[in-house]
Amino acid sequence: MPTTPRFTTWRTLAAAAVALFLAAVLTPTAAHAAPRESSPVYSYANAVREAVWVDTGLDADGDGKADRVAVDIVRPREPAQQGRRIPVIMDASPYYSCCGRGNESQLKTYDADGAVVQMPLFYDNYFVPRGYAFVGVDLAGTNRSDGCVDVGGRSDIQSAKAVIDWLNGRARAYTTRTGTTTATADWSNGRTGMIGKSWDGTIANGVAATGVKGLRTIVPISAISSWYDYYFAQGAPLYGSGPDWLSGYVESPAARAKCAAVQRQLVDGAPRTGDWTPLWTERDYVKDAAKVKASVFLTHGLQDLNVRTKHLGQWWDALAKNGVQRKIWLSQTGHVDPFDFRRDAWVDTLHRWFDHELLGYDNGVDREPMADIERHPDQWVTSTTWPPRDTRATTLRPAQGTLPGVGTLGGARGHGTETFTDDPALGETDWAAAIDTPTPAKAGFVTAPLTRDLRLAGSSKVIVTATPSTPTAHLSAVLVDLGPATIRDYADGGEGITTLTDRTCAGESTPGDSACYRTTRARTTDVGQTVFSRGWADLGTWADPGKGAPLTPGKAYTITVDLAATDHVVPAGHRLALIVAGTDKDLIDPPADTPTLTVDLARTSADVPLVGGAAAFARATTGTPPAAVADGGFDGVRAPATVHRVP
Repeated sequence: MPTTPRFTTWRTLAAAAVALFLAAVLTPTAAHAAPRESSPVYSYANAVREAVWVDTGLDADGDGKADRVAVDIVRPREPAQQGRRIPVIMDASPYYSCCGRGNESQLKTYDADGAVVQMPLFYDNYFVPRGYAFVGVDLAGTNRSDGCVDVGGRSDIQSAKAVIDWLNGRARAYTTRTGTTTATADWSNGRTGMIGKSWDGTIANGVAATGVKGLRTIVPISAISSWYDYYFAQGAPLYGSGPDWLSGYVESPAARAKCAAVQRQLVDGAPRTGDWTPLWTERDYVKDAAKVKASVFLTHGLQDLNVRTKHLGQWWDALAKNGVQRKIWLSQTGHVDPFDFRRDAWVDTLHRWFDHELLGYDNGVDREPMADIERHPDQWVTSTTWPPRDTRATTLRPAQGTLPGVGTLGGARGHGTETFTDDPALGETDWAAAIDTPTPAKAGFVTAPLTRDLRLAGSSKVIVTATPSTPTAHLSAVLVDLGPATIRDYADGGEGITTLTDRTCAGESTPGDSACYRTTRARTTDVGQTVFSRGWADLGTWADPGKGAPLTPGKAYTITVDLAATDHVVPAGHRLALIVAGTDKDLIDPPADTPTLTVDLARTSADVPLVGGAAAFARATTGTPPAAVADGGFDGVRAPATVHRVP
């Protein structure tokens, strides 16, 4: 290699030194690396706490005046003093006065002047010192807001959308509920991220589906994507009441006195027949997924039997088709916030997500694996994409076995029939426990013990051809992992967690708003089988999923039952089962009749999302199973249970 002359080397070094000097003098910020993380440099105790009422442009309560929604704000004082504008984290909720938020059911509290003292949850305590404003919106008809609760409809969604419009200078707000003095958001740069669990997260989905400008990201936790699918499963009622009950549960006394017409609309528009009506179209956010411009960081409990994972599956798939930037956490819990089952990692990840999406920091969160999945209690794995790229819908077929109702599950088309009689006193756990026994209430189909782990990731469909004996019939289809395991006890009241007495803190506190919350641990149970995906349908919707019709006894009908999304590994040594039955106790309501159904096996199948597709199923169902039952291990990179302690 030739050497560089000493003179040339000196000149090169001199030129470099001059360049560095000029860069430091003329453009000092260029000499410093771009920030990668917001730090708690602002005073939480000295934060601005204020309220405004935003004009929604609606008059849902019919009093002749535009409804105003109450917006409580906590923001750092220093940026405004420095002439800087800041982004907003928003939680729009109906629960701030009636029911509370979080594991400790916190309510908003106020001082004598009406400024918020306690803002539920840790978001303000943690993010305000880091340069964000936190905004808590009372949905129309709740707490201090005007209007009526319409359970996911126009009024609900406009409650939050109007606030984003105000933050971006497109809507009007006032300093009082009834006054004329306007308020401006001159402290906001308009960039907004919405977050919330359950109904709150549902509002985030709905607002994102409007395509509103200024909404940069949403973090829906256990959220609804279509309200019809909250109340019905393909015509089969999931609850004994409709949205009118939920509206009445959260509305304020003032709304209760004015909103009888809206309540009547909720009753009339949501008939217990399970038919799809215009009310449900208005509350279907999946159909508008193409309008979503915000990124989405979604988290859901795989055993959530309140907001079932069909909501995440259909929303996730629709967003994927439209190229939305996405991230997902899937836990073994039921309807539980990740703050209460993986606190340190959640706060850290949420911090980096908002820093990236709202502050524009290049911290690498967008280049990390797309999915974190809890494979065993407190044991997490990651997937680069979700579902993994080599996931393929694979057709599995039931076939007769040597005993009635105890069949096999494989790739070959079955023949003959299996018969069961609906028993509303039994459910999926009863069916699974009796999988190897002829019982009158179910038809079960099982693989041989697997020789390799088999992973399902995504949403399944079960196509059933059945002949009913009565004019009404409901169907259930469930996928079961048959084998011993220790799981989170999602059927317990804590839905997989036990709340302890000690506390950890996420952010800064004031005398009226503590950042310290009770810790939890996983509540586990040992089981012999695990139902990991389920779906239901009214057989009367066989021709039109949006409208049921009486059945003709003795006539065969074919229906496709959508199963809830999952990510589950059936370990080597375990068996995979498909069960077809009638009413799933406590999960769907029974039909008017008590039908006996005869299933045509040649025209019944399950399309399941197998990682590795049909080849993976073939490998897992051939050869010799292991002598000892494996625990499934980890199918990807083990994700840390904690990242670092949150201050």
